[in-house]
Amino acid sequence: MVAYAPYVAGTAALSSVYNVPTGFPGGLNATSTVKTDEYCGVATVTVYEYLDEPTAYPTSNTHGHGGPYYNPYNDIPQPVIWPGLPSAGQTDAPPRPTPPFEYGGPAKDSYDAPAWIPKGHGKLDGSLPDGKQNGNSYWGELDCPHLPLTGLPDDPSYPTTTGGYDAPYPTGSGYPYYPSGSGSGAYSSGYPSGYPSGSGYPSVYPSGSVTVSYSSSASASASNSANSTTTSTSVAACPTMPDTGVTRTYDMHVSYQTIAPDGVTRNGLVVNGQFPGPLVEANWGDWILFKITNDLTDEGTTLHAHGLLQTTTSWYDGVPAVDQCPITPNGGTFDMLFRADRYGTSWWHSHYSAQYSGGAHGPMVIYGPKHAEYDIDIGPVLLEDWFHADYYSLVEGLMAGVIPLSNNNLINGKMQYPCANTTLPCDANAGISKFKFESGKKHLLRLINAGAEGTEKFSIDGHTLTVVAQDYVPVEPYETNVVTLAIGQRTDVIVEATGEPGDAYWMRASLATQRCALPDGISPNAVAAIYYEDADTDSVPTTETDVTADQLAACHNDPLTDGIPLCKIPLEEPEHTQTIDLTFGSNGTNFLWFVDNSSYRGDYNNPTLLQAKSGNFEFDDEWNVYEFGGNGSVRIHLVNHGLAGGHPMHLHGHDFHVLAEGFGDWDGTVTNAGNTVRRDVQFLQNAQNTTDGVVPSYMVLQYTQDNPGLWPLHCHLAWHVSAGLFLQVLERKEDIVKQDFDADVLALCPLWDAYTAGNPPNQIDSGL
Repeated sequence: MVAYAPYVAGTAALSSVYNVPTGFPGGLNATSTVKTDEYCGVATVTVYEYLDEPTAYPTSNTHGHGGPYYNPYNDIPQPVIWPGLPSAGQTDAPPRPTPPFEYGGPAKDSYDAPAWIPKGHGKLDGSLPDGKQNGNSYWGELDCPHLPLTGLPDDPSYPTTTGGYDAPYPTGSGYPYYPSGSGSGAYSSGYPSGYPSGSGYPSVYPSGSVTVSYSSSASASASNSANSTTTSTSVAACPTMPDTGVTRTYDMHVSYQTIAPDGVTRNGLVVNGQFPGPLVEANWGDWILFKITNDLTDEGTTLHAHGLLQTTTSWYDGVPAVDQCPITPNGGTFDMLFRADRYGTSWWHSHYSAQYSGGAHGPMVIYGPKHAEYDIDIGPVLLEDWFHADYYSLVEGLMAGVIPLSNNNLINGKMQYPCANTTLPCDANAGISKFKFESGKKHLLRLINAGAEGTEKFSIDGHTLTVVAQDYVPVEPYETNVVTLAIGQRTDVIVEATGEPGDAYWMRASLATQRCALPDGISPNAVAAIYYEDADTDSVPTTETDVTADQLAACHNDPLTDGIPLCKIPLEEPEHTQTIDLTFGSNGTNFLWFVDNSSYRGDYNNPTLLQAKSGNFEFDDEWNVYEFGGNGSVRIHLVNHGLAGGHPMHLHGHDFHVLAEGFGDWDGTVTNAGNTVRRDVQFLQNAQNTTDGVVPSYMVLQYTQDNPGLWPLHCHLAWHVSAGLFLQVLERKEDIVKQDFDADVLALCPLWDAYTAGNPPNQIDSGL
């Protein structure tokens, strides 16, 4: 047994209805009338609380945050204390640890891997009742409908049917195919002349026609894409964002709720009673209105729409201490109106401390020009590492020198845990996510790494994955057997259903090995079941993976010779080049991350963007504000000197060119200089420890300063940004002063000031 203290458990049922979406699948549509229960039957749920005595349960969490359930896992010491607190004179952290437990844990012989089904049970029938595992979330349910193939109807109050999106779907004006060049048959032969032109796409995306061909041998040396091939096609004109005149409205209630995604009950942060949260969907060019209510009882919150450029609305980027004050708890509200100015797959999440690691996140899909052929849009597939302690307790430990080890891995919020490894509350055979495939059809899967710490390796036994988009960027299709996703990254893949009726296959999401993730080792590999027509949907797949140990150990994204954008943006000569050094070391009392020797800490009561709006450009050193001047291109050379892990680096307000990556000194060579990889998150590798000493890693990115604002550039690994790995770029400050900020963002700070005057926030980390 793992050394977990015993805990006597009972259950109490609290009947609750949690702001149930009235229009599947996007949360509360202001005028839609069809309820979620017509699709998935989980509109009204029961919330389960474990009892520490037969007649009562705690009404408050002794840790001060996270919800009313007293979670005994909060008090379990981490099996590995790392990096610890520095001793006198110590500047460097000790070596990164390896997982302390073997796969399956000491009780592994009591279960059938990989889904940890109790021996002799032999079925994937899920022991938890509706509501206990994921609240009223519909993700991972076998019968939840697929997404539309033609975008949403023009009318935001579109009617839906009990058949869901698999029934006849109103097409509206729809979206045409991506404009084609002279490439392969994967693209439409023409671009409809009736495509709406609207007000145009940001100037960084020039129009016109270019043709660039790529060799199918480009990825031959890929170490973690050993089976990848690239299809030769031609890059065509970049499409133009339409002006749809449509606003999609979503009511988003952030609250505490007990959930048990893998059978272990803990306090979750949920949105609309769901983990993962509801789908936000729109057509490219629509406006999206978030009507946020903070139903948390003792902490602020914000929501950030990851990857949208927020052109002309930088104050709605959702980052506290940067562009807004937090939304006050106990019913505080805030409305955010912004443009769906990118298209493809992304996610939204809280940006307040590490709240998103506790569950405050969900998928976002923006429908746009179709650039690849598929028959069925399966929809979002969220991958994330998972922890049995509550998020705030994990942050407390982190800031006391104990980086948490993940306990499990999830696909669409579900997985099972080998419960015999603990004497604490745990329901075995909790349930895994399930999907339907149709023989001979092509299925689009929208992969999202929504985790806190771990890099994910995604695969489907016996099937080939064709990558067609990375983040919000459509790319030259290439084939692989495994896709790597660092935190915050998205990859759209098309999977042709080559199985037969009655077949069942494992879908897998594995936390990368070789210290590319920090699991405790017991359950680092999530599985879901894929069932073909006529299959027994409780049966256990018997398929095997062909992903190799070397592929799982490759701690980096696919090579920059893969993922070539369909829309070419020329690389300009930069007006400014900046080298930024990232280090991990002691500040005298703790080990933190430093950006050019400065560890970030934000001030919730004094957002830097609002300060800049007032014409005050005097910023505290610990806010890590950089200014590069001018309006042209900026080239940033990031250098990671730390051996404590790699960094999925995310830039807000922009896509960026990825010019190069590697170890040691960059020699100036740009990979695919004629058409570089572009995305909004790229993985910066861990430094190398060699016999000659530490060799730093590097990544070179470039973007155009065409979007006034204060834009974060940060590691998306929750524990790294909590420990200070965050900077912000002041862009075109004169234009910020001239902009008309919406009054509601300015009104947030007096409300937050009044709240914190009597309730000082317990900000133990960077704030982000």
